[in-house]
Amino acid sequence: MKHTPTLPAPAGLAALEAQLAQDLEFLELPAKPWVPTRTENGVPVRDVVVIGAGMCGLAATAKLVLTGITNVVAYDAAPAGLEGPWVTFARMQTLRSPKTLHGPSLGLPHLTFRAWYTAQWGTDAWQALDKIPRGQWMDYLVWYRKVLALPVRNSVRITGVAPSGDLIAVDVEGAETGRVLTRHLVLATGRSGLGGFAVPDFLKGIDRAYWAHSADDIDFDALKGKRVAVIGAGASSMDNAATALEAGAGSVDMLIRRKEMPRINKLTGIGSQGVVLGIHELPDAWKWKFFDYTASTQTPPPRSSTLRVSRHSNARFFLDCGILAVKEDAGGLLIETTQGPMHYNFLIAATGFSNDFSDRPEFAALAPHIRTWSDGRYSAEMGPPRAGMSDAPDLGPAFEFRERIPGSCPMLAHIHCFNDAAMLTHGKVSGDIPAVSAGADRLVRGIASSLFAEDVETHFANLMAYDTPELLGDEWVDSTPLLQKEAAL
Repeated sequence: MKHTPTLPAPAGLAALEAQLAQDLEFLELPAKPWVPTRTENGVPVRDVVVIGAGMCGLAATAKLVLTGITNVVAYDAAPAGLEGPWVTFARMQTLRSPKTLHGPSLGLPHLTFRAWYTAQWGTDAWQALDKIPRGQWMDYLVWYRKVLALPVRNSVRITGVAPSGDLIAVDVEGAETGRVLTRHLVLATGRSGLGGFAVPDFLKGIDRAYWAHSADDIDFDALKGKRVAVIGAGASSMDNAATALEAGAGSVDMLIRRKEMPRINKLTGIGSQGVVLGIHELPDAWKWKFFDYTASTQTPPPRSSTLRVSRHSNARFFLDCGILAVKEDAGGLLIETTQGPMHYNFLIAATGFSNDFSDRPEFAALAPHIRTWSDGRYSAEMGPPRAGMSDAPDLGPAFEFRERIPGSCPMLAHIHCFNDAAMLTHGKVSGDIPAVSAGADRLVRGIASSLFAEDVETHFANLMAYDTPELLGDEWVDSTPLLQKEAAL
């Protein structure tokens, strides 16, 4: 007869935190600080500044601290508890990732969402859980930050980045205002990592009273009784359409350019540690081939998200419905489509994000110097050019930017693109839940190596200066003189 183990009762967060503390003690984590302190004209210098304290920013900051790089700070423009998309512009009911993924736990079992959830609600509740509610994921990240005592400062916005000798000057404002000097800068800025909203040309110049990007702060209550159009067939399109319908929109039409809905999530289908750890080592032609194929096949929206829309009788799906032009018309919009003209009161553009760094004034000093795949890394032999891939940054092994013209902006070698824009170079390890721990490990290994090499003279001087004896001289007797006596006999 098969033995079924007795499962423990819920232990509560206090017990979980005690277990995690013991894990860290047994592993000697955090490692002892090892980076020499530095000042510049009497001003303290940070070893690393992380911009963004969402999931990727927290994982990067945690890995830095655990590695003994403790002179770090993470800034986030949002108030505490509102970092990232989870309780702001994300509008899905649950996460799309399987609940069992390790996420940002960095190889520590008691730091996983599963451990956090089970400690509070028990194993039976875990078994019954289908997908993680997005608000609960945010609660977990708040706990993650608290239990690791991560150095995060909220309501601080970056306003500029500039070189300062061999350092990076970061201008900030908000709860902390001024200039911070740092040796390395990590941009953990999420989906909108390098640019901002990707806005189709046909919406440029259209009054914002009549349309919003899917990541905007949308007043859905104001759409009650209105005719609403949503562009796209991805997860964000469905989530925004469903939210509008649930808020009482008069009707919602999905305007989908494709003739058929994408149905198969290709890259998820081959998910493995081989993909996580191996794809960034592939020749560039193979990287291009993988991501060009997945871009062409597209990622389908989750079944649950699609049903969340289609269960409403006032929702319609228009396929093979490309948009030709958009005009303001009689207090609303006239949208010319390949299926004919359509009138709406409001439009939501679920059109994603761009890699155009020039859209971010705080990065104006960097933008002209950043090398992209179109600057020589991509070649026509790889396949047709594709917007969103050709303009992806050409990154080094630690997610560091590379210069378009060598020598034009040396500080780029110390600025790390740990966000969604890194995907073409590094794979999906810096934007999504499944492999964020592997990405943080790769990032921090590179930063640690760089910091050690930069301070190599100090480390060697410390080596020579170290004089704590292991042996005190009383542990043995030199028997060599006895050899002479024995030889004389």
